[in-house]
Amino acid sequence: MKFPERFSNLPAHVWPRLRALLDAHDGGGTPIHMTIGEPKHAFPAWVTDAIAQNAAGFNSYPPNDGSPELRGAIARWIKRRYGVEMDPDTEVMALNGTREGLYNAVIALCPETKNGQTPAILMPNPFYPVYMIGAISGGSDPILVPATAETGHLPDFTSVPEDILDRTTAAYICSPANPQGTVATHEYWASLIALAEKHDFMIFADECYSEIYRDTPPVGAMQVAESMGADRNRIVAFHSLSKRSNLPGLRSGFVASGADTIREVKQLRNYAGAPLPLPLQQAAAKVWDDEAHVEENRALYAEKYQIADRILGNVPGYVSPQAGFFLWLPVQDGEVAALKLWRETGVRVLPGSYLAQDVNGENPGKEYIRVALVAPKDETERGLEAIRDCLYSDV
Repeated sequence: MKFPERFSNLPAHVWPRLRALLDAHDGGGTPIHMTIGEPKHAFPAWVTDAIAQNAAGFNSYPPNDGSPELRGAIARWIKRRYGVEMDPDTEVMALNGTREGLYNAVIALCPETKNGQTPAILMPNPFYPVYMIGAISGGSDPILVPATAETGHLPDFTSVPEDILDRTTAAYICSPANPQGTVATHEYWASLIALAEKHDFMIFADECYSEIYRDTPPVGAMQVAESMGADRNRIVAFHSLSKRSNLPGLRSGFVASGADTIREVKQLRNYAGAPLPLPLQQAAAKVWDDEAHVEENRALYAEKYQIADRILGNVPGYVSPQAGFFLWLPVQDGEVAALKLWRETGVRVLPGSYLAQDVNGENPGKEYIRVALVAPKDETERGLEAIRDCLYSDV
């Protein structure tokens, strides 16, 4: 029996690859997990009450596009957060986690050819792995655009050659960026939107870290598009409760765009979607409507930013993140550093190369490790001190 080859040449996924690197060795102390971006702060206590109060909904098939209550809460949040009016019936769709939407976006929205050629999908490098798999699954060429210190840790889409831009159907962009924590400015978004209009491609704006920031709320893609008078169908924005509300297991995300775009996304989901159970949708609606717990959560991360700055601020090349909950720390070799940390201290971090792909024989993540600041404050502090003492003892 022959299997498809479109995924067969990909490297092992991030987490099996990390386990293969570390688990053959004993850790050097009590494990401190700083690898996966899985929030560990408490979620609102009333969430479980909301699920229980709506438990009868488990007896019904859930609405495929999201309940009216959930879509309404999402539209209200977009208005509060970005000042953009979205029709909850035609311009918003609930997702079973944003990974679903980010993966399906190419399949649902990108044509099979463009200008008689195989479509190109632009994405940052390093990147969230689902971007590449989405492109490949949609029969498109993934085009990796460097997001390095030299580019301000955001991809320079204007550097992409014209012949590739002319066959580009979409560009993935994450702001605040995973893994570097860089925030796209209004000017950056405006430049990208103008480029997309010139070459007629869509923008898949992954904004799942938008609510974890220091002082100033990151500007959003849809917000900038509205200020420019751009067609909102060109902007496809993705958000989630996973980071905002410490609810990765609730699997509540959404996609927002113009009505024409959402119609196409809904069409695919009608056949292939796995909607969120109704009691979870009802609870999620209440979470999207509440900001008090988000402010408390943001304050906890602000404390950990300060801890990281104090402990690692003297490390050459250290960049204090603008937003998100990752540190992108410079090392000589990420795999060597991650293994050394684990064997000598018990701290587990992720080699940056596992979030990137080689281009012309070079991997832009090789000389970095990604460190997640998701554990409680005291544990995070111990982990950061161990990283400093193990990897940067000479500074």
